[in-house]
Amino acid sequence: MGTGGVERGTIEVAEALVAAGWRALVASQGGAHVRELHRVGAEHIEMPLASKSPVIIRRNIKGLADLITHRSVSLVHARSRAPAWSAYWAAKQAGTPFVTTFHGVYGLGPAGVKKIYNRVMTHGEVVIAISNFIANHLMTEYGVAEDRMRIIPRGVDLTTFDPETVSSARMVKLATEWRLPDDGPVIMLPGRLTSWKGQDLLIDALSVLARSGRLHDGLRCLMVGPGSAGSSYRDRLEAKLSATGLDGHVQIIEDCRDIVAAYMMTDVVVSASTRPEAFGRVVAEGQAMGRPVVAPSHGAAPEILLPGVTGWLFTPGDAPSLAGALEQAMNVPVERREDLAGQARSHVIENFDRDMMTASTIDVYEDVLAKHAAGSV
Repeated sequence: MGTGGVERGTIEVAEALVAAGWRALVASQGGAHVRELHRVGAEHIEMPLASKSPVIIRRNIKGLADLITHRSVSLVHARSRAPAWSAYWAAKQAGTPFVTTFHGVYGLGPAGVKKIYNRVMTHGEVVIAISNFIANHLMTEYGVAEDRMRIIPRGVDLTTFDPETVSSARMVKLATEWRLPDDGPVIMLPGRLTSWKGQDLLIDALSVLARSGRLHDGLRCLMVGPGSAGSSYRDRLEAKLSATGLDGHVQIIEDCRDIVAAYMMTDVVVSASTRPEAFGRVVAEGQAMGRPVVAPSHGAAPEILLPGVTGWLFTPGDAPSLAGALEQAMNVPVERREDLAGQARSHVIENFDRDMMTASTIDVYEDVLAKHAAGSV
């Protein structure tokens, strides 16, 4: 239960289950977000479920099977691979329905050897895909039948990510803390400091604009997200910024306690991932805050924004293409921005609401349980 989309979704579904009168038990290795599970009324059981050791997996199978039996668990939902192996066999032993969520394009390894390990995520009686992109991946790479899948996109908490709730005081506080100038456009790339999130690519795109004289003198680019312990990636980025003369335009911010206010201070939100993302929460959150979004034309991003309406797509990994998309987004006329903001938020409300996501997940549970009760599984 660390930081990430899988963990966030686990908490959201657990909260919805408790609110609907169900009992939510979450078994995991533990982590900083266990306290959030307790806050929403779920119960956490700590087990060494992140281990890939066959010996520990066998112990986990017994521990989970005992838990399922003694606590009268009616359904098991696995959300990542290592725990899924234990959960699958424990559910099988207990005769309990098993559901999975396929969260990403997992690496296949040399000659596809990891495909066997990954395949456990397709063993659910229903396999939840978090985007059409992932559903297509499941069909083409793993041969999962369409009738065994349910596409349930991740959702945005629209009560938190709501422009109406962000006071000017919150924005002033952040702007002062980050020493942002009063004039000039602000672009933001939210995401962990890791190479595949595209911070390096964004610097290249800004360099393209600078070399062609198209970079606004007052532009400030915010790269907001935690770094990895022991990583030298930030050092490499800062060296590159210094070498390109962009260090006065770009700030790397590893600690942001108010990302919602940060979105509100931003003129353009950027997702620059060099790998296809299974969903792309930044693309959805940026639109929920009424901001134009620039994103790569791979993974699920094209499903989440409306190209040319609520955002712009660029060729993945291509700095000139990203530069062009940034320029279009920054040059949106003031009179059009209000319309864009309304369209962007409405698009998220209609398609990527967290409550829709949790309700659809509970629908899957009820369908599976009904089939078992009828003896059709």
